[in-house]
Amino acid sequence: MTQVIGCIDASRCAPAVCDYAAWASQRLSAPLTLLHVLDHRHYPVAADLSGNIGLGSRENLLQELANLDEQRSRLALEQGRGLLEAARERARTAGISEPAMRQRHGSLVDTLRELEEQIRLLVIGRQGEDSQSAADQVGSQLESVIRVMHRPVLVTPAEFRPPRSLMLAFDASATTRKGVAMLAASPLAQGLPVHLLMIGADSGENRSQLESAGKLLQESGLATTCAIRSGEIEPALHAYQAEHDIDLLVMGAYGHSRIREFLIGSTTASMLRTTRTPLLMLR
Repeated sequence: MTQVIGCIDASRCAPAVCDYAAWASQRLSAPLTLLHVLDHRHYPVAADLSGNIGLGSRENLLQELANLDEQRSRLALEQGRGLLEAARERARTAGISEPAMRQRHGSLVDTLRELEEQIRLLVIGRQGEDSQSAADQVGSQLESVIRVMHRPVLVTPAEFRPPRSLMLAFDASATTRKGVAMLAASPLAQGLPVHLLMIGADSGENRSQLESAGKLLQESGLATTCAIRSGEIEPALHAYQAEHDIDLLVMGAYGHSRIREFLIGSTTASMLRTTRTPLLMLR
């Protein structure tokens, strides 16, 4: 059975990740699993140092190093379990009866690849525990996760606000047309007003494609508003979102037009840095 997976760490985004994951779990009627990964870069598994130059004959030093590694790993595991227990209690308070917990040691990206077939929605914070010094700093692994995942990814801010409306950035590409179909079929969007926004020229062709997508959403029971705006994509999206007080921004992770150019490369990180509401990336 596929499930909602919330990535929990020691960052300030972790409580919001738990809350958004619980919200999504309830709307999707999908089980919730809280995942904590001990990054091997910070907590390596025990290594054999006996062959290192200058260390082979220093048995006391080798033993001390091994003891330190073991102690650090044990403390990290205990901290991770504590984080998961706190997240589980928070999810229970939010109405999830039996949230599951999983703890892994290794790379976050590799772990998510292994679990991908079990994931219906991945929920992850915009900032991790290593990237909290600046408000606009994005987690070091976030873009890598978005690139490798073939499941929807919900990127959360540090504060939880139950979404009351959503906006899909539409460019008529195969990716965003698929996104429209996904929203039309998903319980996640049910009951939420949907804004379908295209950035580009207000031409007959663009208007026709936009209205066709809007009709599909309306036929699924979603209250839908269609709009076209000109200008640069990032500021135009933010301006419309602020104007209509939209809680949740939905985008195709990779398209085949201006939005594709916009999302690949440094501009991906730019959008993630400047977004202060949750961002749902569809694949």
